[in-house]
Amino acid sequence: MEPTTAAILGGLAGLLIGFLVWAAITMSDRERAAQPQPEPEVPRGVGDVLAVLRSSGVVLDPTGGVVTTSPAAVTYGLVRGGRLAHPEIRGIAEKVARDGVIREAQFELSRQGLRSSVYVSARVAPLGSRHLLLLVEDQTQGRRVEETRRDFVANVSHELKTPVGGISLLAEAVMDAKDDPEAVDRFARRMQSEATRLSSLIKEIVELSRLQGTPVLQDPQLVDIEDVIQLALEHVHIEAEAKRITLTDKVADELYVRGDEDMLVTAVRNLVGNAIAYSDADTSIGVGARLVDETVEIAVTDQGSGVPEAEQSRIFERFYRMDMARSRATGGTGLGLSIVKHICANHGGDVRVWSDGQHGSTFTIRLPVAPETLESLDQSLDPMTPTKEFRR
Repeated sequence: MEPTTAAILGGLAGLLIGFLVWAAITMSDRERAAQPQPEPEVPRGVGDVLAVLRSSGVVLDPTGGVVTTSPAAVTYGLVRGGRLAHPEIRGIAEKVARDGVIREAQFELSRQGLRSSVYVSARVAPLGSRHLLLLVEDQTQGRRVEETRRDFVANVSHELKTPVGGISLLAEAVMDAKDDPEAVDRFARRMQSEATRLSSLIKEIVELSRLQGTPVLQDPQLVDIEDVIQLALEHVHIEAEAKRITLTDKVADELYVRGDEDMLVTAVRNLVGNAIAYSDADTSIGVGARLVDETVEIAVTDQGSGVPEAEQSRIFERFYRMDMARSRATGGTGLGLSIVKHICANHGGDVRVWSDGQHGSTFTIRLPVAPETLESLDQSLDPMTPTKEFRR
């Protein structure tokens, strides 16, 4: 074969091969374009939004499988094993997956390992063409606040009816016995007692409402615990003398907290007053204060009948009375210990009770120590450092 012919045939063969390669690539691209492309796992930006949500967010696939979640959803326990943990929420998610209609519902859910329930609002909506978005908002706190408010109003109404009704009946009795001076005097004294109880109840209701309305102290001052205890004991010494009860106190030096002195005096006074009311005559009550680590502990110990273990978790509830008959006799309102609890909470502390249920009890107020107390301790350990004078 001549060289010219061979060259021509070789060129034609190269062109043919190139054409075939081009045709194959074009057909492959067309087939790839004709095939449906898989949708991204999560639409762009959804993950970023879930990361900053305060509520719990979960992205689901059409079968109910979890694609991605917000950190809050994981912490809250909405997801378990790649699926929604609660069948109630799964039910509305399945309905939205079927018809694409946005749904919202409220549920009471039980949490794994806990006896208490939580109240949530769940909203499910389509997200793109293949996913669902679930948002869950915890409404437990709001629900409990509302229940507490209703209970408080009901309790206040009930407690106010008793003395008001008593005064009304006694007034009628006075009118009917106007010709009997002894009966009038007896009924008048009972009216005075009911009026005093009513005044005390209203005062404590107002005090408790004020404490609940200001959960954080606005302008805490440096408070000397020794002064607090002395003022509290001065308020109750008449009641103690009437029952021949001895009041003793032992307070460590240089104990300071940051807070409101009047509130703290009220808290200690309520504890000592309770101890007097529930103690027998010719006994003693001790009040002490000390520093434990970085906490100031104020303890009130009595020799009464004690607090049964079953009652210890409830005695700080509003209007709760362990002994109804004795509370009525002593004029108790059932708010004293609740006020103590709220005062301690407002100061960043708490109150606890210890009792074997038979032989006395000890109530302990625990408050964060003021830095000035710790500075005073450091100086007392260093003989070369002059003592610092604290000004209140």
